[in-house]
Amino acid sequence: MESVQATKQRFGIIGNDKALNRAVEKAIQVAPTDISVLVTGESGVGKESIPKIVHSLSHRKHGKYIAVNCGAIPEGTIDSELFGHEKGAFTGATQTRNGYFEEADGGTIFLDEVGELPLTTQVRLLRVLENGEFIKVGSSKVQKTNVRIVAATNVNMFEAIKKEKFREDLYYRLSTVEIHLPPLRDRGEDIHLLFRKFASDFALKYKMPSIRLSDDAVLILQKYRWSGNIRQLRNIAEQISVLEQTRAIDANALRSYLPNLGDNLPAVVNQKKNEGDFSNEREILYKVLFDMKSDLNDLKKLTLELMKNDDSDQVQNENESLIQKIYGNDEEQEQYQEELEEQMEVLHIPENYENNTPTPTSTTEDKYSFAEEIEEEETLSLQDKEIELIKKSLERHNGKRKAAAEELGISERTLYRKIKQYNL
Repeated sequence: MESVQATKQRFGIIGNDKALNRAVEKAIQVAPTDISVLVTGESGVGKESIPKIVHSLSHRKHGKYIAVNCGAIPEGTIDSELFGHEKGAFTGATQTRNGYFEEADGGTIFLDEVGELPLTTQVRLLRVLENGEFIKVGSSKVQKTNVRIVAATNVNMFEAIKKEKFREDLYYRLSTVEIHLPPLRDRGEDIHLLFRKFASDFALKYKMPSIRLSDDAVLILQKYRWSGNIRQLRNIAEQISVLEQTRAIDANALRSYLPNLGDNLPAVVNQKKNEGDFSNEREILYKVLFDMKSDLNDLKKLTLELMKNDDSDQVQNENESLIQKIYGNDEEQEQYQEELEEQMEVLHIPENYENNTPTPTSTTEDKYSFAEEIEEEETLSLQDKEIELIKKSLERHNGKRKAAAEELGISERTLYRKIKQYNL
């Protein structure tokens, strides 16, 4: 059996990362068999090297090796490309054509970006994997093929299966052996080796001296996240080789070629909001509303005292003080009201919430028992009293809304909204 180091030299694979070596070792071990292989990894990590190793070290090495980019073939023609078609099968089919599976009979077919296959094509591929049978487009004749399938994808297959974009049975057929290639950012020591190799290649290609990185530039190179992996590193090396006049590249020069250098801190983003988080927000809003109801009950008691004592300055001052405490000034009140309405709309809480207070669940029953006690003690309708107070204030000030609003301790805008709401 060929060694890992010899295989890497033969296929131009650079690096000594443990995960990379393990991937090459698995490819060497599985090559003599006919087991289906699925190569996984991010875009640009060099997945195309693994099927070449598998084919070259197998008993099919004298047969054909065909690489197919499934993501580059239009959905309407991919069945014809893979399985062939008969003359007249569709518009433009002027002659019979053999597909890739027929052409690769006795050899290996590499299906790159297999996660992009349409579901109808996945059914046909599953049949080939199970018994080696396929049918050309426009034909009813079953044909046999003897091919080794190696597939590759950068798609999260379990997510694709969950979203019903990929068949679960096909996934397990393809991934009899799964080989994962690590992203470049996890191969810290290999990054500079690869850069030097690319720099040397471009120096020969463009007939110029090879570029060299300073120590601080190497550190930046190793810490960069390389979202495009080896493909991106190769492009950067080519750009610098062609565009830089000096052959010694320092950190400042390198930074100008690395996009989004400041956005390379790892981050985990959970785009799906948990139902528990939503429930917690709802509970918090309920508690705020219950606290508001308690404050309004205090305000209601003061209002009753104000009605009994007519224009008592002491009660009036206490009333204004409590209103200020609860609502703040006019601008704060309006802002608070708008924010509250927005939150209630987001959480689907009705506007007449205070008259339709939801019954607390068993988990929040103890927390909000004080609100139920207040409801038992107070039987007066806050809305009725509010209407009555507004009417009295307007009558007292001969319909002048500004004076009435000042007496009630609310903004004129709020009073106007209340008049409109209660059809006064």
